Amino acid sequence: MLVVMNRHATAEQVEAVVLKIRSLGLTAHPIPGAQRVAIGITGNKGGLEPDLFTTLPGVAEAIRVSQPFKLVSREVKEEDTVIEVRGATLGGRGGLAVVAGPCSVESEEQLLDTAHAVKRAGARFLRGGAYKPRTSPYEFQGLAEEALKLLARAREETGLSIVTEVMDVETLPMVADYADVLQVGARNMQNFSLLKQLGTMRRPVLLKRGPSATIKEWLMAAEYLVSRGNYEVALCERGIRTFETMTRNTLDLNAVPVLKALSHLPVLVDPSHGIGLRAHVAAMARAGVAAGADGIMVEVHPHPEAALSDGAQSLTVPEFEELMLQVRSIAAAVGRTV
Repeated sequence: MLVVMNRHATAEQVEAVVLKIRSLGLTAHPIPGAQRVAIGITGNKGGLEPDLFTTLPGVAEAIRVSQPFKLVSREVKEEDTVIEVRGATLGGRGGLAVVAGPCSVESEEQLLDTAHAVKRAGARFLRGGAYKPRTSPYEFQGLAEEALKLLARAREETGLSIVTEVMDVETLPMVADYADVLQVGARNMQNFSLLKQLGTMRRPVLLKRGPSATIKEWLMAAEYLVSRGNYEVALCERGIRTFETMTRNTLDLNAVPVLKALSHLPVLVDPSHGIGLRAHVAAMARAGVAAGADGIMVEVHPHPEAALSDGAQSLTVPEFEELMLQVRSIAAAVGRTV
C-alpha cells in the first residue's frame, strides 16, 4: 500500500503515519516527491484497509499497489528518480548519462589514456573493472585494489565519476572506498546476500540485468536494494540470452520503454555486451538512446586488439568520438542533451 500525504502535510504528520505503520508490525518507506511525500508500506502478507490511514491528519489518500515490486514502481513514485553523482546525473529528462571506459583496468597508461579521451569526447562517467568474474578461471581476473587506485587517480585527473563492479560481499567495503557508483554485474543480479548488503549503503548502485532474467525478476532484484533503504538505484539492460548465436547477446530494447512505464528508476543500455561486435555497437547505442534510455555504457580501449578482456566489443577512441557525435544528434531529437 502507498499512503500519499497532502501537499502541505507537516513533518510531524508524516512521522505519525510512519509510527502507525510500525505499530502494525510493518515497514514504512517515506519517499519525498517533487510536491508531496508518499510512504510505501512493505511486510504485509495480505491487503490493508485504506481506512487505517486515511483518517490520520495530513493524509490525502491510501492506494493499494498492484505490482509485487512496490517501492520501485511508478504507482509509488510518479516522477523519475534522479541520482546525482559528483555533479553528473543518472535519470530525469535532462542530460543523457554516458559511461565509457575499458572492460578491465590493465595498466596506468591504458586507463589514463582512455579516461582523458572519453572525457574529451563528452563522457561524464568512467567505467573500468577491478574485479572480473570471468566464465573461465584461466582468464584475466582483474588487478583488484591496484586497479581501484588507478581508477581513483583517473578521477582526480579528469573529474570523471567512477563506475566499477562489486563482485561479492567480501570485497564490497574495499570497492566502496574507491567507487562513486557500485555496479552489480549480470551474474550477480540475484546474489541476494550482496543485494541486501548494498541496500544498507548510501551509494548509487547500477544493477545489470541477468542474462536469463525477466523484467519482473530484474525489478524484484532492484526491490531488494530499495527495501533496505538505498533509493539510488539505476538499471542497465545489457542483453539477454536467446537462441541467436551470431551475436554475443540479444539487446532487449523492448525493455527500455517497458521499464520507463513500470518504474521510476533510471534505465541505461549497454550496447557493448548487448551485441558483442565492435562494428555494430554504435548502431545499438543509437537505438538505445532513441528508445528512451537515460544513458549508455560503452566499452572503449585505446588498443582493443591487445585488450585482456572484451576487445572484440570495445570501441577505439576515434570510434567512440564518432559515436558521441551521433548520440548528440539523436538525443536532441528525443529532447535530451549530452
